[in-house]
Amino acid sequence: MKPHEYDLAVIGGGVNGCGVARDAAGRGLSVFLCEQGDLAGATSSASTKLIHGGLRYLEYYEFRLVREALIERERLLRAAPHIIWPLRFVLPHHDALRPAWLIRLGLFLYDHLGGRELLPGTRSIDLTSDAVGAPLKDDFTKGFEYSDCWVEDSRLVVLNAIDAREKGAEVVTRTRMTSAARDGDRWRVTVEDRDSGETREILARAVVNAAGPWVADVLTGRFRINSPARVRMVKGSHVIVPRMFDHDRAYIFQNPDKRIIFAIPYETDFTLIGTTDEDFQGDPADVRIAESEVDYLCRAASAYFKQDVRKDDIVHTFSGVRPLYDDNASDASAATRDYVIEVDGGEGGGAPLVSVFGGKITTFRKLAEAVMAKLSATFPDMAPPWTDGATMPGGDFGVDEVERKIATLARDYPFLDNVTARRLVRAYGTRAWTMLDDARAAADMGQSFGAGLTAREVTYLMDVEWAKGADDVLWRRSKLGLRLDADQRARLQDWMNAQTTGAQKTPELRRGGAA
Repeated sequence: MKPHEYDLAVIGGGVNGCGVARDAAGRGLSVFLCEQGDLAGATSSASTKLIHGGLRYLEYYEFRLVREALIERERLLRAAPHIIWPLRFVLPHHDALRPAWLIRLGLFLYDHLGGRELLPGTRSIDLTSDAVGAPLKDDFTKGFEYSDCWVEDSRLVVLNAIDAREKGAEVVTRTRMTSAARDGDRWRVTVEDRDSGETREILARAVVNAAGPWVADVLTGRFRINSPARVRMVKGSHVIVPRMFDHDRAYIFQNPDKRIIFAIPYETDFTLIGTTDEDFQGDPADVRIAESEVDYLCRAASAYFKQDVRKDDIVHTFSGVRPLYDDNASDASAATRDYVIEVDGGEGGGAPLVSVFGGKITTFRKLAEAVMAKLSATFPDMAPPWTDGATMPGGDFGVDEVERKIATLARDYPFLDNVTARRLVRAYGTRAWTMLDDARAAADMGQSFGAGLTAREVTYLMDVEWAKGADDVLWRRSKLGLRLDADQRARLQDWMNAQTTGAQKTPELRRGGAA
């Protein structure tokens, strides 16, 4: 069978890979993307869920990165107001750590480096009278408040993939790239479906290696190319505990080791605390929180909150490996979060291979533009950059219109409770109407799995968003894993298995119908 030919093949379905695929497809290139697991299955779903400039990076003189990230922060907010929203951060002043004048200087730069337009600026706060001071120990009497944004990180990845597909890209998951070799002015790439074991070959004029923590392994093991660029794998872990405060602001806490942690309102009823920074050796697919990290996060948060954070309070943990560019920093927390793009071949040296090292979720769009700039000689006729100002699927409404959209969805589908209506708009934006379609009563939504999750929504996630298992639905397309018990999760998995095997293939059962 003759291999299918593409302009560009992308290896890796995290935020950088999907961002590159979206950008390239929008420029008129034919694109193939393969991901060995689920979209956002590794680093891109294990972040602290922030679109931010990186206040602490100013201490390491990363001014270019901070400026770029601050500019991107508001661009992304406009592009995806359903999954990205403003969040105010409270920084209590700690007399024994950074001096107040240094914090004021950093926040002044943070306010002005990135041309802030939508988000309110920094202010000083009296923790003895402001509501944000109530959960804190009485030692903390003054602080500062500044703006950043929250993001549903794994949904950002999926929306990039959807946009790429709608612009013509082929996106396949559970598909591993097993080998690649230059064949004239093309790459001949072999990929394997990890479920069926079937293999196929494709030809591509260029390849982007955006394999995240596996970028170096792919470069040397699959492409057999030696590179001076190195990856420093740094593990970041988080804990989730029951809600620790009643307001909607987050905290950023300084620690004696010069690291910071966040305590963030999470999924209404919880608080997210993280992250750690420690070098990681091993398989990035098998990363989990260590007892020492649990102790560190509990101790660091308890140093500020009146209510101690105890191990017994933890309801969920998650960990991820950040594939940082190795700049030889002595400490993992000081390693650069900037990205490095390396090109092998091109312009007479054979079909180009572009490898992406490092990066952060906030700058994925700019990274994708930078990758495409590296390929301009290979694709001289491609369209110019286009993603600045373009909305993500479902995000075609104003930043200040979210509450109106929630109210409208609840009016159009009155059988939805307020919690579910809000969740659906926050997940799908205007495409919530596409998913709900002709439903007129709760019975039209099909089987209920708990916490407002129904067969109709799961079907949509399977048909449109590449979901294949319960974890895809409960931890990456949503965070409903915090709500469903083990029996409910098992029932969901059984139902999804039945759809895959064809036991319930009729449209009536797929869309709703009998439980």
